Parts: sequence; structure tokens; C-alpha cells
Amino acid sequence: MPRSLLCVTVTAPTTAELRRRRDEIVDADLIELRLDSVSDPNVAGALAGRRRPVIVTCRPTWEGGRFAGAEEEREKLLAEALARGAEYVDIEWRAHFDRLIAQSGGRRVVLSMHDFDRTPSDLAASARAMRATGAEVVKLAVKTKRLSDCVPLLEIGADAGRSGGLVVVGMGECGLATRVLARRFGSKWTYAGLDRDVGQLTPAALVDEFHFRSLTEATDVYGLVGAPVAHSVSPAMHNTAFRAARFDAVYLPLRAADADDFVTFARAMGMKGASVTIPFKGVLFDRVDEVDAVARRIGAINTIRSVDGRWIGGNTDASGFLQPLRDRVPLSGTRVAVLGAGGAARAVAIALGSTGARLTVHARSRRQAEGVAMIVAGQVGAWPPEPGTWDLLINCTPIGMYPRGDDTPVAADRLTGRYVYDLVYNPSITRLLREAARAGCQTIGGLEMLVAQAQEQFEWWVGLRPPAGVMREAALKRLAEFSRDETHVV
Repeated sequence: MPRSLLCVTVTAPTTAELRRRRDEIVDADLIELRLDSVSDPNVAGALAGRRRPVIVTCRPTWEGGRFAGAEEEREKLLAEALARGAEYVDIEWRAHFDRLIAQSGGRRVVLSMHDFDRTPSDLAASARAMRATGAEVVKLAVKTKRLSDCVPLLEIGADAGRSGGLVVVGMGECGLATRVLARRFGSKWTYAGLDRDVGQLTPAALVDEFHFRSLTEATDVYGLVGAPVAHSVSPAMHNTAFRAARFDAVYLPLRAADADDFVTFARAMGMKGASVTIPFKGVLFDRVDEVDAVARRIGAINTIRSVDGRWIGGNTDASGFLQPLRDRVPLSGTRVAVLGAGGAARAVAIALGSTGARLTVHARSRRQAEGVAMIVAGQVGAWPPEPGTWDLLINCTPIGMYPRGDDTPVAADRLTGRYVYDLVYNPSITRLLREAARAGCQTIGGLEMLVAQAQEQFEWWVGLRPPAGVMREAALKRLAEFSRDETHVV
């Protein structure tokens, strides 16, 4: 199958502005001109002087667009676009503009179907019926509420692979794989743009972060499974490392509804490995075929790799956590307060178990705290910890994580120890770290642990340590982008 093309969607308030924005696009194989977005739809004006192939679309309000005029008027606009040589026009299947399809013999027609609420169970039958019209390209865009909603789209792509002429889109965060791995899904092109409501990625994200241009049907797929995952810098780190090491692989953020959802998706995609984050570190421990010794002791996994179809679970949190502490904090005899009782807290407790540190676990659930403390004969303390009871405070909870950066697990007047280590890395300087620094504490941010454990994951997957500094630089760049996005939120 030929490589999938990159189609960038352009909208504007007027035809003149639509043309200007069209000509600003520099990295696209195809441009979708949304005539339904302009107040003065003018086909000739939209097509004049174009330097790249275009799809002319005039989406009606009844199919998620903005065109509220008569259907006769809309049909005339699309017919004019065909007559004036537009490379493609997009015609909705439900519009029944059969005359347009017949006049062109189906050539240059994208016959589209959109469902903004769900992934229909009869999607394969719809695809066959649409293909029977003779349209050159059939486009299916459906709402994906679970990762596993992508599987029917993958199957339709495989079924249509021999004949081509297909575009499948999973709208929403869970459908990201259909956009990045367009070629794997049998799509002739993928759509990029600024419409976050339907899950569009920007052209820069597709090309620069996910390396869309170099992906093939054989590209190995890795990813981060969790909920949420939009805050994560792991895709930026691992994709940069894959590129630097010249591996044909891509790493995706994968928001899963539950463990079954991820397992169904990952098996169908033939994923080679995954990072595992909140809330799946414990539940996926029971879903892999084998667990290594470290992960078994922790009782949670943060990494999966596939070997001959068998899933092996591992955990790089413990070693990744310790690396920033070496040569900086004398742990023997140090009073350590661990906040939280989840998988990260268990990994931290085990990592500290052989250092001689005096461990106390603090969590809202005393029962869960007791379970973590028992691992290393530690103690259970109050939530939050009392002032004067610790030398090193370690936040293993998500409190203070993007987008709730104003939260903190410990009030400023309780920060009386010497060291504060926050495993939250987004934002890179949390409220806890800011207030700890003001109180005179030495601070360690979660980015250091994140990079250390990610390097070990990467090496475990591919047998090669990523180039020094590559992951950290990628993470810092992505965190800066998050900061800019927050600055522009109104």
C-alpha cells in the first residue's frame, strides 16, 4: 500500500481568509477547504491560485458542519467545485447527491459518513454499501469512546486494503491511533488541523512528534496506557529516542476505559510494548503472561513488552526513583514520609527498603497505607504528615498534576524537613516544590525519575540505551509547550 497522505483542514470566516490560510500551509499533501465555515462561499475564489491538491467540503449542520442553507444551494457549490477541477469534493452519504456521483462516474468523489455519538455496530455494512456507489474514496468518521472502538476500523481497513480508496477516522482522544497510523488502518490520507473537539492533531504534532512521514505498515507500535494521558511527556521522549536510535517505531498516548479495553486494542494492533500509568499499574499486573522479579515484589507493573506474542510485565519505577537520590541525599537513618499507597508508592517503598531509611507511609486510606508499609516493615502515619516528623518527603500521589497545578498534598506550614521529592513532573515545578523551596527545603522534581525510568523501559524494549540527554531534552520541550498552552487558555 502506498504511504498515507497528510490532509490539512482549513477553515475561515471569509473566502479571502480561507485562501490566505490555505496558502500558509507548508507541510501537506492535500488541503481540505471547508466552504461551510465561510460567510460568503465562493468556489472560484477558494480554488484560485492553489498550489496543492484540495478537497472541497461544504458540511451541512445536520452532519456536524456549519452550512445552514438549502440543500440545492449546497449541491450547486459542490457541482461547481467538480466542474472547476477540484481534485476531490466531499459528499455526505446521507445527502443522496446521486446525480453528482453519476456525473463524475464516482471519480474525485469522497463519500463520507459521520457519527459524532458512537461507533455503529453495522459500520462494515455501511462501508460496503458506500463503496457500491462507485465513489473513488469512502470516508468513515465515527466517535470512539474506547480504544477498542478502533478495532472495527482496523478490520474495515484490512478488508478494503486490496482495493484502497478508504479513509477511516476515530474521532476523539481514543481514536488517535487511527490518525497517526493511517497506513496501518488502510487510509488513503489522514486529517490534521485545529479542531480538538473531534481529536484532530496539528500537522506539526503528526510530523514532528509522531514522525508520520516515516511510518510504515511494519512500524512497531508502543504506547502509554492510562487515564488520563493527555498530560504526559512520554510520547515526546520515546518518539524522539526512537528517531535518534533509528528504530521504525512509534509511541502513542492511549487513554483506556479499563483493562479489557486496552488488552483488546493492544492485541489487535500487535503492540510491541507499553508504559503503564495510573490507574492500571495494579490491574494490568494480573493481565500479563509473566511478571519479572522486581515487578512481582512491588505488586505492580509500569512496563509491558511482547515477546513471541507473550506479554511480560516489568517495573522500572524503583530504580528510576533512586537514581536522582544517589550522591544527593544520605538515606541511611533518614526519616522518610511517603505520600500515597498506589503502585508508585509501593515501588518507592521497595527501592528504599535496602537503604537503611526509616519509612512512614501516609495515605487517606489507612488500610492501603498499611499494605505498603508492611512490604518493608515501615510505619503508618497520619494524612497529611505532621510537621517535624520527616527529613525527606516523597509525593507519590497525582496531587498537583496538570491541569490541577494549584493543588498540593501538604500545606506550606507543614514543610519542615530537609528534602522534598515530588514524583509529579507536569508541571516541572509543582506548587509543593515551590513552597518547599521557600521553606528552605532542597527539592527534586519528578522529571528526573521520569527520564531515568523511561531510559530503562526503552532499553528493555529494544536492547539499546537511548542517546544521553535525548529524552530529557524532549521532555523539557514538551513541558514548555504545555506551559504556552496554559498561558493562552481564556
